[in-house]
Amino acid sequence: MKIATIANLEDRTSEDERTGAMRSIQAADLSLPEAALKELWSPMYLERLARTYWRFLARVTLGLVRVRYTEHERSIVLGLPALKLITFAAPEYELDPLRGLVRWRIARGLLVARHGRDVGGYLQIEVRRPDNEDPARPPRACLHIEIEVAGFYPAIASRLGRRIYGATQSKIHVIVTHGFLRSLARLDLAESRVGRFAGNGS
Repeated sequence: MKIATIANLEDRTSEDERTGAMRSIQAADLSLPEAALKELWSPMYLERLARTYWRFLARVTLGLVRVRYTEHERSIVLGLPALKLITFAAPEYELDPLRGLVRWRIARGLLVARHGRDVGGYLQIEVRRPDNEDPARPPRACLHIEIEVAGFYPAIASRLGRRIYGATQSKIHVIVTHGFLRSLARLDLAESRVGRFAGNGS
């Protein structure tokens, strides 16, 4: 059942012509009851939002792609644990009254070009709430959600060219990410596998 509504889906994908690094942003506005937002705005639920992204990725690929966790890394694997498509450093979190962010820095993997490993690229989910809410509006809140990949050097582009990357890997990423954003209308957030902020609802 949909508790919230999703609107204004966006896609902005670009390439740094100087370095060849790719940047891709998918965004949407999430409207939900103000009371629900107050309950969800905490480190624990930010961590659960991050876990929900990985759960969606596994579901949409019918379990072929999933995430393996270690103390210091998160790896997207295809089928076998040895087939690590992308490995990220452990997530970093930021949360204040108007903005929440979880970021995974790109380390290495089969989808990452050699020159793009451990050079500062990242995947992040950012949520922002307006600081000028109109008290005359109905008791609903609006969140702006962005999923961004930046500083990413795709291996497929190095081997086969940018057009191939744009028609395959990049397009799949956009489709999956927009699907994830739409799924947030149910506010069905997965339990964290790590539980770094479990019990910390403030």
